[in-house]
Amino acid sequence: TQSREQKRVITRFLQETGCEDVIEKGLHAFKLHDFGFRGVSSVESSAIGGAGHLVNFLGTDTMSALVCAKEYYGEEIAGFSIPASEHSTMTSWGREREVEAMRNMLTQYPKGIVACVSDSYDIFQACEKYWGTELKAMIEARDGFLVVRPDSGELPGIVLEVLEKLEGRFGSTPTATGHRLLPPYIRVIQGDGIDIQSLEMILQAMMDKGWAADNLAFGSGGALLQKLHRDTQKCAFKC
Repeated sequence: TQSREQKRVITRFLQETGCEDVIEKGLHAFKLHDFGFRGVSSVESSAIGGAGHLVNFLGTDTMSALVCAKEYYGEEIAGFSIPASEHSTMTSWGREREVEAMRNMLTQYPKGIVACVSDSYDIFQACEKYWGTELKAMIEARDGFLVVRPDSGELPGIVLEVLEKLEGRFGSTPTATGHRLLPPYIRVIQGDGIDIQSLEMILQAMMDKGWAADNLAFGSGGALLQKLHRDTQKCAFKC
C-alpha cells in the first residue's frame, strides 16, 4: 500500500541518518500523519483508506478511520492525534498579534506535543523572531515539544530553509552518523504537497545537506488515501 511503502522509505532514512533509536522506541509510527479526510470522495472511502493507513502508522486526523477500526475490527484506539492550529485560528488574531496566537498555543497546551502552522504571513520571521527569540524560553521549558509547520513554499527547499533557521536559534547536535538533529523540544512537520515521491525527495535532500530524518514528520492528504490508480504499484489485472 501507499502507507507501507512510505513507512519503508522513512525507516530507511532514519537508519541512514543515525536515528535508529526512533525506530526502537516505535516513534517512527508517528512520522506520517493522515490529513486525508477532506481529500476523498466520501466518508466511507475515508474510513477504508484511513484504516489501511493505521495498519502502518499511528497518527491520524481521520476520525472515520478510528470508528471503522473500532466497529469492524474491535480496535479500541487505532490511532492518535495532537493539538494543532490551522490558518484560520492563527490569522483570526491578526498579523500584528501573530506571536500572541503562538504564545496562546504554548500556554493552552503546556505539556506534550503541540503543532502550530507558522506560515500565515512569514515563515522565516516566525522561526527566527517568534519561535526562536520571543517564545524560545517557553519552548525550551515545556514538558514535550513544539512542531513547527510550514504549509507553503517549494519543496524540498522550504523544509531545508526552515531547519536552517531553527538551527540558527536553537542549535543542533550530531547523530552517530554526523547528521544534525534539532533539540528534542522542537521538530518540524511538512504537510503540504506530500506523496510518496515528494516524501522521499525531501528526506534525500535533508540527508544530502547533513540533516537527520528525525527532525521531520509528514502529513499527507488525498494523495495518501485516494490518489490511486492501476499504475500506483505498477500492477493491473486484465480479464
